[in-house]
Amino acid sequence: MEMFKPYVLKDMTLKNRIVLPPMDNYCADNEGNVNDTHFNHYVSRAMGGVGLIIVEATAISQNGRISDNCLSIWDDSKVPGLKSIAEGCQKYGSKVAIQINHAGRKCTANGDDKDYTLAPSAIAFDETYRVPKEITKEEILDTVVHFGTAAKRADEAGYDALEIHGAHGYLISEFLSPITNKRTDEYGGSLENRARYLIEVIDEVKKYWPSNKPLLLRVSATDHLPDGMKVEEMVEIINMIKTKIDMVHVSTGGVALANINLYPGYQVKYAEIIKKECDIPTIAVGLIRTKELVNEILGNERADLVALGRELARNPFFVVQNAWENKIDYDYPAIYAHAFREKR
Repeated sequence: MEMFKPYVLKDMTLKNRIVLPPMDNYCADNEGNVNDTHFNHYVSRAMGGVGLIIVEATAISQNGRISDNCLSIWDDSKVPGLKSIAEGCQKYGSKVAIQINHAGRKCTANGDDKDYTLAPSAIAFDETYRVPKEITKEEILDTVVHFGTAAKRADEAGYDALEIHGAHGYLISEFLSPITNKRTDEYGGSLENRARYLIEVIDEVKKYWPSNKPLLLRVSATDHLPDGMKVEEMVEIINMIKTKIDMVHVSTGGVALANINLYPGYQVKYAEIIKKECDIPTIAVGLIRTKELVNEILGNERADLVALGRELARNPFFVVQNAWENKIDYDYPAIYAHAFREKR
């Protein structure tokens, strides 16, 4: 079966093609510290056989949090807790990445402080969000530096790969989309200008992230809106930066409210387009629930890896269960090996 084939990306070898995508748990304390819930969530998926586990959006700064209860990586005190997750997952043979993020205008942390939330332009997500402060060039530089130091801490914590969050309407995504970026300086207007912030972030991250470890970028390939990002533009952006990154995790939407036609695998076509038109490895994601769809995506080379969000939330043992049911020669977790000796 395609899903059980190993995959090599730089110095990282995955035992299978299944990915746990970053899904926010919103269960940290107000300082963004790791707790038992985080540890149990990730390590249980490692025990269940997931090839690559990507830890949820982790804030690079206090005003980069989505909520008051997001994980954080904004100072050195966060390294031991994040390291415990990495080591716990690696113990069971999974590789582990961490997603670093600035929430931009979607930051709801710290109450009603109107100057706390930053965005390319002073446009609220909707009437339930505060209006953000338009980020200054000095503040842009500060956030770029924070992305770099976050990458340094992720390496110190022992992560196998790093994912920059450039999707779902958070700060990087807000710079990329014409819906949220109305700037008239060098960070707004043309596609090249709107991509400038992303490129600066990547370049800063690469100063600290080891060149032998994979660097991933998550993107929203389209905003699903007439005046928003189109997949053709995202292809141009990826072609601008593809020598700087190793893999693209392809999602859609999130920058503004949109009516999206949801069905199993609804975003896979965008991963396929970027893979083929940019000649870069991709991760497909989006309501992928069955081994049949996973194997179709991989078998037809529509993507290199497949992320299962809700399915792995429902069933942490999706991988080992499918190995057992399909009589795959598999290295089951020792403490559960007796359960898999039973013949199907």
